[in-house]
Amino acid sequence: MRSDRSLRTGLIACAARGALPEFLAGLDREALTFLRHDWALWAHPHQLPPQGDWRCWLLMGGRGAGKTRAGAEWLRATVGSARRGANPDGGRIALVGETHADVREVMIEGVSGLLAVHPTGERPTWQPSRRRLEWPNGAVAQVFSSEDPDALRGPQFALAWCDELAKWRHPQETWDMLQFSLRLGASPRQLVTTTPRPIPLLKRIIADPATRVVGAATEANAAHLAAGFVAAIRKRYAGTRLARQELDGELVEQREGAMWSRDGLEACRVEEAPELVRVVVALDPPATSGRNSDACGLIVAGIAATGIVYVLADRSLARATPGAWARAAVRAWHEAEADCLVAEVNQGGEMVTGMIAGVDPSVPVRAVRARRGKWLRAEPVALLYEQGRVRHVGALPALEDEMTDFTSDGLSSGRSPDRLDALVYAISELALKDTPMPRLRRI
Repeated sequence: MRSDRSLRTGLIACAARGALPEFLAGLDREALTFLRHDWALWAHPHQLPPQGDWRCWLLMGGRGAGKTRAGAEWLRATVGSARRGANPDGGRIALVGETHADVREVMIEGVSGLLAVHPTGERPTWQPSRRRLEWPNGAVAQVFSSEDPDALRGPQFALAWCDELAKWRHPQETWDMLQFSLRLGASPRQLVTTTPRPIPLLKRIIADPATRVVGAATEANAAHLAAGFVAAIRKRYAGTRLARQELDGELVEQREGAMWSRDGLEACRVEEAPELVRVVVALDPPATSGRNSDACGLIVAGIAATGIVYVLADRSLARATPGAWARAAVRAWHEAEADCLVAEVNQGGEMVTGMIAGVDPSVPVRAVRARRGKWLRAEPVALLYEQGRVRHVGALPALEDEMTDFTSDGLSSGRSPDRLDALVYAISELALKDTPMPRLRRI
């Protein structure tokens, strides 16, 4: 086989003069395999590790910017150098995601995951029952979930790859436990690949002098995305907070004039709820179904004897048929052992209650009609937050994104704040029913 350098040089030169097919046709299987897996040749600059001394590489990118591929290739290269003796401490690795399923489906088995990026002879063996990967050279990666930070107590690692940190269920606790476990080798390192959300942990990581921050927009990897995807998504979301966050990979603090603040929501976060005296499920169904329909807001909340409301879960659906949202609402009602299901019936009228009854006639439904604008309905609920009478159990990122983007003009995307509407109905049912509240001026 030709030398690595000559293969790279030949490929680039032939591509420049339009002779790439002829060049590739003259290569044997070994050379083709090498070029396919020569990451330094194909990688975008943002997908390669930063130079110099760092403990954390933070890769914040838009959707489809190639973050997962960068993480998988970084570990492949590190494990490979350990095999050659250049990095003997790279053999103990932590893979941390929002859930165990996310680690498996994206980081390990995904199209850009660890199994996909390795040549056949170097590919690690995935042991699902043990939640671990084992490389032929003895390197081992263990799987962890942000739902169980304490699982990181005990193990120790030289490397860690953390994916979608801004979505983690218990971000600070999981991160803290991981830092204590990164104690092998002369220079433990970790890579964080995430679409940014302005959570306090992410801002602290950015501010750490030992962090190297790299950003990338979706367009940076457009050649590997579906034709027309970037143009279509840009056209739809141009100028919105979602575009800056989800496409540009920008850390957007919060929208000016929003009814809720990020700091305020972080201050009301708790690990778990106490014993609750009443639990409700609130449903804000879409008026239509189909590709362009609104989301279905579905929120579970309860109230303690102290009068404190606890928002327990966001079960909202991006798009759903009436049958699908009715089944989801009934399932949430049973799982939460709720007292009633609060459903907004402005659009569907009797159809909403009829759909619920069709799934399970035993579910008690309290139908509510919105008689004021969304901003006015939300004001008394925002006042309860200001008074410290509402808590969020764990992270509710999609709901909190709507809350901190909601102004008197609605959401920046122009879409309906369906999760927020359901939240307002749930909290109103628990804490504001038949209770006059003063007008909120500003939080």
